[in-house]
Amino acid sequence: MQPHDPSVSFVARGAVVSPPNRFESTYVEDDWEQLPADELITGQHKVPTEFISDEAKTIICENDSPDIPFRYSINPYRGCEHGCAYCYARPGHELLGMNAGLDFESKIFVKYKAPHLLRCELNRPSWQGDVLALSGVTDCYQPAEHRFRLTRGLLEVMLEACQPTGIVTKNVRVLRDLDLLSPLATKGLVHVFFSITTLNDGLARKLEPRTATPAAKLRAIRELTAAGVPVGVMVAPVIPGLNDHEMPAILEASRNAGAMAADYILLRLPLAVDLVFMQWLSTHFPLARSRVEALIRQTRDGRLNDAKFGRRQSGQGVYAAGLRKTFQLFATKFAMDRRLPPLDCSQFRPPCVPGEQLQLF
Repeated sequence: MQPHDPSVSFVARGAVVSPPNRFESTYVEDDWEQLPADELITGQHKVPTEFISDEAKTIICENDSPDIPFRYSINPYRGCEHGCAYCYARPGHELLGMNAGLDFESKIFVKYKAPHLLRCELNRPSWQGDVLALSGVTDCYQPAEHRFRLTRGLLEVMLEACQPTGIVTKNVRVLRDLDLLSPLATKGLVHVFFSITTLNDGLARKLEPRTATPAAKLRAIRELTAAGVPVGVMVAPVIPGLNDHEMPAILEASRNAGAMAADYILLRLPLAVDLVFMQWLSTHFPLARSRVEALIRQTRDGRLNDAKFGRRQSGQGVYAAGLRKTFQLFATKFAMDRRLPPLDCSQFRPPCVPGEQLQLF
């Protein structure tokens, strides 16, 4: 991988590199001499976002991973503008012929037909109204949603069909859809989990540059709770030596905002993500890199990542055990060691598909 030029930074981007695609024989090297004059002077490089049509034929994905709490999920976008340096979904872009660095957060695939595909798939005889997770991979409320409104279209279909859904997001744009989420919650058909990595504004802007601020996330929790929507919090990812000390404060602030439950996930660095994250760490926290890396390896049996089911989310070893005990202690103290109310799958009914004959039963 070509080393990052420390004199050049990317405006509102998490990744500072574009690592070679593992499946391609060629790759692009950055030529900083070709930057526009104003960017050469300031050292601030602007990478525009490109939206690409995703002609997916299906929208509901199924997984059988034993350590993931949902079986079915929907992702209206591939790639994510939030630009979180640690995002485990980054390697997915390599399967599209792109890289897991800047390409992942600046080349977004948009599933324009997502709401229509959902209508069709909810009408399959085999579908019985199982819970659907929104944002199983990338955030359904990322900035692209402001323009394309696909998540809103999906929620409209779900409300019509009384289809239960769980949402995980980092973006307060979820509040735009309170008019849909509130009636879904009244029927016991929706949960919202907010992912909160840090309460430190400075760290948040470097680590996840296009997400909502920590204060905005807490405000969104309060507004969702006031509207009757059950809200939980994911303290994720927990990065040893960087934000792990914030666990108690995040749990307390979340509880004070109205969240009812919490969980956590230890930092995962699968495949190309380790290149992106470690270079990010060298760029923004050079003095802390060696310590953070050593602590990560302590939780991953000497490696940067462990993909084994059952321990990839929480790690192993003494340090990982300490994190787990800390979380359990403060989750109990702040009454966050419980589950959100179960979603009701019994109300499901197939939605109408325009142009097709209505069902009699």
